[in-house]
Amino acid sequence: MKKIFSTMLYPLIADEIPGLTPELLDAAVAVPSDSSHGDFALPCFAFAKQLRKAPPLIANLLAEKVNADFIDHTETVGGYLNFFVDREAFAQRLTDDINAAEVWGAGAFSGKKALIEHTSINPNASPHLGRARNAFIGDSVARLLRFLGYDTEVHYFVNDIGKQISMLVYALKDRADITFDMLLTEYVRINDELKEHPEIETEVFAQLAKLESGDVDMIKQFRRIVDICMEGQKSLFAEIGIKYDYFDYESQYILSGRTDEVIEKLRGTGKLSEDENGREVLDLEAYGFEQKILPVTRGDKTSLYPLRDICYSIDKSERGRDVNIVVLGEDQTMYGRQVNAALDILGYKGAQIINYSFVLLSTGKMSTRQGNVVMLSDVMEQVVLRAGDQMESRSGVRDEEKAKAIGYGAMKYAMLKCGYGKNVLFDWDMVLNMQGDSSLYLQYNYARIMSLCRKYAEQFPGESYELPRADKLTSDADWSLLKDIYSFKQMLAELPENGYPVANIANYLYSLAQHYSKWYFDNPILTSGDKDVTNARMWLSAKTAQVIKSGLNILGIDTVESM
Repeated sequence: MKKIFSTMLYPLIADEIPGLTPELLDAAVAVPSDSSHGDFALPCFAFAKQLRKAPPLIANLLAEKVNADFIDHTETVGGYLNFFVDREAFAQRLTDDINAAEVWGAGAFSGKKALIEHTSINPNASPHLGRARNAFIGDSVARLLRFLGYDTEVHYFVNDIGKQISMLVYALKDRADITFDMLLTEYVRINDELKEHPEIETEVFAQLAKLESGDVDMIKQFRRIVDICMEGQKSLFAEIGIKYDYFDYESQYILSGRTDEVIEKLRGTGKLSEDENGREVLDLEAYGFEQKILPVTRGDKTSLYPLRDICYSIDKSERGRDVNIVVLGEDQTMYGRQVNAALDILGYKGAQIINYSFVLLSTGKMSTRQGNVVMLSDVMEQVVLRAGDQMESRSGVRDEEKAKAIGYGAMKYAMLKCGYGKNVLFDWDMVLNMQGDSSLYLQYNYARIMSLCRKYAEQFPGESYELPRADKLTSDADWSLLKDIYSFKQMLAELPENGYPVANIANYLYSLAQHYSKWYFDNPILTSGDKDVTNARMWLSAKTAQVIKSGLNILGIDTVESM
């Protein structure tokens, strides 16, 4: 809403302030926290040096220039110029803007290309909830990018040749009856066995050397384990609405010879040298990192993961023309910066990194290797069971699809409403919370509005509320809700420049739902006694529902038509 006001204000004052641009004015305009100080305010202190006048004098000067139908009156207080808008004129502009959009807030960046890589967990077990936080964040950011109009690709980097996979290959080489569900148990078992028999590690690395040399039988053994795991992971994530456009296999960079090409390019930069163990390491001292080198090969010159990742990151930088994002845990913060530095050395632009903090248990960080985890599949089962139980106790009916929408929504919302930099302390009450700041509260408000729309259709058959009268949106309550709805677009548009904090969407939706709920009880809608007021308030309700649905969809959460 601030944006539209500054756009309307700009031509009125542009000639008075040399060098003023629409962007500078939009940045300067503020929204007072106290509405008695106006709907908008322009602090004039920033113009004092340029105009060689005191801020109060500038405020008075500009006040004389802003006569317009959308401004009711102005007040100058010190160096501030406060604007009180004409609600009817401004409401007309806001409703016209909202109605002109097929979906409010969508498409602000249409025509641009984006790529995001997320999840990319080792294909050695079913994911635990800590790993799932990466997928929840990545999926939400991908949905946001698409909602904003970006042509978006979602990628998953399959680490199909790492030590973890080689250990599973070793552990299961004589087994024919391998299933996805047994992989975690076998992975924990082989790690425990390795502690007692360290010689196993020699065989594990020998398998990796055979793979890199192109041994056909070893390639088949690795692919068998990876395929079982990836099919299990894809199925699990698809169940909760998380899908990927491309699965990029790490091995392809070795088997295609791409790692050889890139290592030669790195050698040509003069930044690559051998350490005392014969490893080739990349010198990153110029970037000021605490870790000044990045090893890219082992002593036998077989590639390490960073070299394959550099190859992959080059491909991503070329495909993600306008936006290129990777989601990484906080333990990979330095590593991500190192890979970007390697790309910079080679003349490519690195990815924008979204780092997130861990999901912790009361016993500390989750660890697949130690088996100290809460499995995503277990949480999924429990949230659906809990949602179904509540539904059945309330109505006597158990709807499995609705239980999934509510249960999976609660699980995702509990994780996504936390800022990326905050640890999530897991407990069942957190994930199974169906009260207060939860997705269920948002779903309930959406369903309530859908019920209201059905009642309107019954009470006023054939009538429409799609073009509300602006003069019926000027009461304090209606005007306030209109401004909240309008601000959705600006809130979304600011997310890319702030690092895509999807928690802001959750916070906005909860605030909007609280606002709507109070407004709903305080302001008659179908029983207002004035058909034009009823239509205006039905329009506000319908647009609130549209925004809630759009926001929940970005978070990967389904709405329900009735509760």
